[in-house]
Amino acid sequence: MSKKIYYVSGMHCASCAVNIEKQLKKIKSIKNVVVNFATEKAMIESEEGLSFAKLQKAVGKVGDYKLLPGEEEMGKSGAMIYHDHARMLKEQEVKTLKNKIIFGAFVSVIVMALAMADFIPLLSNLPMRVVFILSLILATPVQIWLGAMFYKSSWAALKGFNANMDTLIAVGTTAAYLYSFVATIFPDFFRSAGQEPMVYFDTSVVILTLIVLGRYLEAKAKSKASEAIKRLMKLQVKTARIIFEGQEKEIPIEEVKAGDLIIVKPGEKVPVDGQITEGESSIDESMITGESLPVDKKIRDKVIGATINKAGSFIFKAEKVGKETALAQIIKMVEDAQNSKAPIQRLADIISGYFVPIVIIIAIISFIFWLVYGPSFVFALIIAITILIIACPCALGLATPTAIMVGTGKGAEEGILIKDAGSLEKTQGINVLAFDKTGTLTEGRPQVINFLDEKTLQIAFALEKKSEHPLAQAVVDKGQEYKFETLKVEKFKAQIGRGVEGMINNQLYYLGNLELLKEKNIALSETDSQKIIDEENNGRTVLLLADEKKYLGFISLADTIKEEAKKSIEKLERLDIKPILMTGDNLRTAEVVAGILNIKEWYGKIKPNDKLEKIKEIQRQGKKVGMVGDGINDAPALTQADIGIAMGTGTDVAIESADIVILKGDISKVVKSITLSKKTMRTIKGNLFWAFIYNILGIPIAAGILYPAFGILLSPIIAAAAMAFSSIFVILNSLRLKKVKL
Repeated sequence: MSKKIYYVSGMHCASCAVNIEKQLKKIKSIKNVVVNFATEKAMIESEEGLSFAKLQKAVGKVGDYKLLPGEEEMGKSGAMIYHDHARMLKEQEVKTLKNKIIFGAFVSVIVMALAMADFIPLLSNLPMRVVFILSLILATPVQIWLGAMFYKSSWAALKGFNANMDTLIAVGTTAAYLYSFVATIFPDFFRSAGQEPMVYFDTSVVILTLIVLGRYLEAKAKSKASEAIKRLMKLQVKTARIIFEGQEKEIPIEEVKAGDLIIVKPGEKVPVDGQITEGESSIDESMITGESLPVDKKIRDKVIGATINKAGSFIFKAEKVGKETALAQIIKMVEDAQNSKAPIQRLADIISGYFVPIVIIIAIISFIFWLVYGPSFVFALIIAITILIIACPCALGLATPTAIMVGTGKGAEEGILIKDAGSLEKTQGINVLAFDKTGTLTEGRPQVINFLDEKTLQIAFALEKKSEHPLAQAVVDKGQEYKFETLKVEKFKAQIGRGVEGMINNQLYYLGNLELLKEKNIALSETDSQKIIDEENNGRTVLLLADEKKYLGFISLADTIKEEAKKSIEKLERLDIKPILMTGDNLRTAEVVAGILNIKEWYGKIKPNDKLEKIKEIQRQGKKVGMVGDGINDAPALTQADIGIAMGTGTDVAIESADIVILKGDISKVVKSITLSKKTMRTIKGNLFWAFIYNILGIPIAAGILYPAFGILLSPIIAAAAMAFSSIFVILNSLRLKKVKL
């Protein structure tokens, strides 16, 4: 299976996106497709081997739409070329729209003046016949040039037995223009029927100009909504300075390979992800992690591509290049999230799919009704035109995705990566949030505080060098301080949730918790047990060392609670979210940490699978549960939870088991992610309310429902302005999220 994203040009409304989606779903090898009107992109999951030409052909069948080749079709620099090409196309489209607006506005002023010639002294003496002909001459190029985009799109859609927003505009403005054309060229046709000919060139010209203006403003506003992706793309480095055969050599970033040694000087950007091998410096990582203060780096520390070197020079070994870098993964995650659909959008999509045909039917019925019961043919025609023009599925189509675009972009700027729109929607509904302890509520950098003797530490040092557990590194660091000789370990085995075992000099050793020793039938004396209890009462984690026959000693470790943890727990409670602590650490340590943070419900000595079962138990009570963990040991619980939040390290951002990744493990951003979700969903609901109310009220008023009682009839020009404003309002409302305080 492969998942690709393509830019789609030519979409002008939500109906366009729905029609394209339906057509692509007809291709058997496509398993899932999401076409997003707001981002103007299609995300396609398909079996391997599906050709780009086949996709293009399918998209072209339903309208005047074009698919831009995806990143893979563009080779090595695919991502950058893809985004640059899409940006250039968009810029060209905006420039063309601007030129059309200038021309349309200029003609509109003159045609409007001619329509009111009787009230303008300089024009009042012009014969009506001359006024009509001048209006026709001026309106025709507007109808052809400004209307071309609507005619082209409508005709292409019609060939595929579809209708879209452009169909409504094309039919409405053409009706006004053709009626006026006949009235100008064949005035006697109307006089023979006892009517004085009237023209509505001002209506067709002004409507087209206002709608094109709306498209222009909409394109500009949508561009602002997608600024997060653009900012991330701009962070990418173009070249790297590698050390090749002892010399510095500058090469394009696409040619950098894992293992290359790269030199970075003060003020330069780090080209890719890697590990420092020589030198030290201070690096600004704010553009990736949201961390405001520069981070000191030394030998063996990791560096992130696109971050800025502030002080010294250093050499580092490239580890992740191309699509594997943190920045590339962040861009992909943000793009995937912005192109996904939230469940709340389903109703809007269903309505958008049937909207245009329903509006055309309403316009025809209204025309026939007013033709029979209204004062004149022109009256019925104006009502039909007004209905076609005011109806707008665009606001419905933009209501959810624009808010998702801005919300996920805002999250990325804060160092909060949201996997998809569904995750953003679900996060606002959680009422229980379970926390792992190590690396989540604590710094995740435990230190050895106490140990029985050096012999105990040396054996533990040898065993833990084979382990990847966070506690293991603390023991290894302490052993390195003592410069122990590394003992050879054989038959090493990790016991999940209990500890490790291994053979040293033909002697089997166990290092872990009390449960591991009980499992091996190794007893502790009363004195040893009391010593361990004393260590645990101080909130420390205790590792016990034993051989096959007896207990040998202990090592106690402590981890610092994160500075912002207590405030974050307090904020959660103010949001009516219940915090729970679940840790594999001993009961006393769990109790101490829970007490410091004022977490009332806590569980200690709990294995990864126990966490999963505990989450299931809470879910059976009807609660929506979030889980915050490290994404590795907590993967089962993160997957089971309604929302899994993983504490990232800055470079590991694509944590499969998580719905949300918090870069740099900042616990305060867990609360911010929930706040962001709530504010985004509030914006979406506001957008949908406006979009529904606009159409529910606008279409009946356009149909003349107020005319019999109040004599109120909506002008087609006002309808065009309202239609253009409805989409812009939704986008501007979504853009307010950029300024929101989390």
